[in-house]
Amino acid sequence: RKPKFRPWSTFPQPPPLPLLLFCLPLPTSEIQLQEAVERIDDVQSEIDKLNERASAEILKVEQSYNQLRQPFFQKRSEWIAKIPDFWVTTLLSHPQLSSLFGEEDEEALRHLTRIEVIEFEDVKSGYRIDFYFDENPYFENKVISKEFHLDESGHLASKSTEIHWKSGKDLTKRPNQIQTEGGRKRFRKEADSFFTWFSDHTDAGADELGEVIKDDIWLNPLQHYLASDIDDEDREGEGDEEENLEESVGDEEESEEEEDDGERDVEGEDGGENTGQND
Repeated sequence: RKPKFRPWSTFPQPPPLPLLLFCLPLPTSEIQLQEAVERIDDVQSEIDKLNERASAEILKVEQSYNQLRQPFFQKRSEWIAKIPDFWVTTLLSHPQLSSLFGEEDEEALRHLTRIEVIEFEDVKSGYRIDFYFDENPYFENKVISKEFHLDESGHLASKSTEIHWKSGKDLTKRPNQIQTEGGRKRFRKEADSFFTWFSDHTDAGADELGEVIKDDIWLNPLQHYLASDIDDEDREGEGDEEENLEESVGDEEESEEEEDDGERDVEGEDGGENTGQND
């Protein structure tokens, strides 16, 4: 007797596996994971060594080129000295610094004749900014400096020249005198003067003003000096446009008035003719 065979389709079928399971990578064993982490760490160590070597080479190049720049800085200073108010104009024209100066700061800085940035032999160890002044009514100093350097713990610190203010001329302590009703006067301390920066040593590492002067203004002061001319031209152009607009509006109003007068004259004449006809 022959056995009976059941068709395959009549047997219970397992549920179909999602296609996504066949696309997923096999899980990595802990040993393989640890090995990969160690290899990455080894490669990163080699990269760090190259970065250290690159930093040392870059520092040497920067130091050598810093020496080559000095004669050109000197020539530039000689030509700048021939332009009145060069440095105060440059500082006031810088978008990050212009808001730091009050009116009296500006007057004092009109006696500023030269700015110099001196980077130390080891560029990474710090720098000094020197401000040279003519005789002026505010202070006795001919040179005011602020220096940034690494302290014993390796953190950036700063120190500066003490400013010897003339009597009653200390811009860092002067209040604003305000006239009030009834002729009485009250005093209000004005915003910090630019010169308070020299005595501020709270966080030398976050001193943006020193960085802006060293890395931007000192490298190319001319671009900021010339920016003041562009700003003046823009303001003049805006003023001309406003004047032209006012003149145009005035002309239109005059034209409208003339038209109104003409219409009234015509209406008057028509009225007179009609009256004559009625008579």
